[in-house]
Amino acid sequence: MATSAHCLYCFESLASSLEKRKQLTLAQVQGLWEEYHKEPIGEGEVEADEGTMTEQEVDDAAAKPILRTAYARLLSESSASRSASSTSSTRSVSSSQTPASSRSISTTSSQSSLKPLARRSQATQVRGIQESPLFVTWSVVSRSGVKRLRGCIGTFDAQELDFGLKSYALTSAFEDSRFAPIDRSELSSLEAGVTLLTDFETASSATAWEIGTHGIRISFIWQDERLGATYLPQIAVEQGWNKEETLISLMRKAGWNGKKSDWQKVNLRVVRYQGKKVALEYEEYATWRKWVDRQVMVKGSLTIKDENEEEI
Repeated sequence: MATSAHCLYCFESLASSLEKRKQLTLAQVQGLWEEYHKEPIGEGEVEADEGTMTEQEVDDAAAKPILRTAYARLLSESSASRSASSTSSTRSVSSSQTPASSRSISTTSSQSSLKPLARRSQATQVRGIQESPLFVTWSVVSRSGVKRLRGCIGTFDAQELDFGLKSYALTSAFEDSRFAPIDRSELSSLEAGVTLLTDFETASSATAWEIGTHGIRISFIWQDERLGATYLPQIAVEQGWNKEETLISLMRKAGWNGKKSDWQKVNLRVVRYQGKKVALEYEEYATWRKWVDRQVMVKGSLTIKDENEEEI
């Protein structure tokens, strides 16, 4: 399954390319994303009281970029409290799944309890998936929250994630023929989406798949030419299509120009697959990246342990 760290890495790949700077590796991004969620927020900041906030607390949260996205993802309903010690070192990740960590927020009173502020991210999800077929999607998010596709390209061939995510983050940003290349001025309005594809199966019929569960890849012969196209699992849901509408649209995308009523006369080969899209907006990436830069300023460098120890 894709993670928020995968989306961060796509942003890091695109931003470093546009800004002509050195890029963090996927392992570094994953390690720093985990540390970012473990670090406690300092005293004098707002308490999250079991999912409820006063208007003043909302205003205070909006004034603190490091809290803004956390409040947007407030999920915790637990009354359990825990405090986390601040550390600049990184941890190796377990090979078994662990629950996402929460960040603690304290009030100005040293006697106030720390309450968990969970983020709906996979901050501590395993790095067990090393390679996968994948798609990277860029969308522009308007001020009103409306999303518009800006680029989406991927591959059905399994890719090492460090290489594959970087490669297709840039390919979908710069080489999607439907759009002009993304430029630096657009970064702040973007959302990065990652879908890792699994469970490929040949469908027994053109409609032997489920909306919201399966993506489909079709292939067929039309006018002596082999055509094909794919829709990711979320597309039919986002467009409000039924199966027939999805298939006709996908055939059109592939280049079919027959009568709409004749779609069933075409001998379609359908492969279904699964994959949940995970998405993250630029604001969250920017907040995390500023945190990373602060760690570098404090330490002079950050060491992220991987197979080979690297410093940034």
